This record gives sequence, C-alpha cells and structure tokens, in this order.
Amino acid sequence: MTTYESKIQKLNCDAETAFAQLSDLRNLEKYKEIVPQDKLKDLEFTEDTCRFSVDPVGRVGLKIIDREAPKTIKFGAENSPIEFNLWIQLVQLEIGSKMKITIKADLPLMIKTMVGSKLQDMVDKMAEAISQALNR
Repeated sequence: MTTYESKIQKLNCDAETAFAQLSDLRNLEKYKEIVPQDKLKDLEFTEDTCRFSVDPVGRVGLKIIDREAPKTIKFGAENSPIEFNLWIQLVQLEIGSKMKITIKADLPLMIKTMVGSKLQDMVDKMAEAISQALNR
C-alpha cells in the first residue's frame, strides 16, 4: 500500500462541527459546484456514500466505513479499479481545528509511477476544497 497525505489545513470551526459536516455526505452536496466538472461528473450523495463518474474509469464511489467522533472518518472504495482507503483526520486546537486527508492505495509499480504525483495532487486539492467549504 502506498500512502499519500495532504498538507494540513486549518479550519475556523471546532473539530465537532467539522466532523458533523463531513460525516454526513449529504452536507457536501451544496459544495459540488467547486468540483471541476471535467474531472468528476454526475456527483451523487447519500448519508454514507459519494458516487461520481471519472473518465476513463467510469462510475466509482466512496463509502464511509468507520466514524470516530470527532476525530476520524474512514472511507472505502466502491467500484474502483484499484483498492484504496481514505481517512479524514481532525484535531481540535485551542481556536478552530486542523484537518489532514490520507489515502492508502494498492498500486502496482507501473501504475504508481504514472499516477502517483496525480494522487498526491488530488489529495492536496481535496483537503483545500474541504477547508474552503468549511471556512465559508
């Protein structure tokens, strides 16, 4: 498994508020306009899942498989050509909180060399987008 970690993002809200927003994926639907439509299409949210279409892969998704309030939300992949897990980690600060996203993916060496930097970029952009959404 290869690990990709986002840069740590500062949140203006406490960890409990961030956890409440992020642990029910329906709350993210109002932010789908910030997702580049050329990258992810047909976004669909339920309380525990987020599904989308990615060219050339097709329809894939993330499903919450574990919640530890207000610290961690763990996701598993659905319909993905590669096996991976994603964690959102939250830490309470004296004022506000901080967040980091981690992806662990089972990538064959050939694919790792082709997409490794893109996965790192994706995890950083995902953390930035969530931070911006929560800091609105």
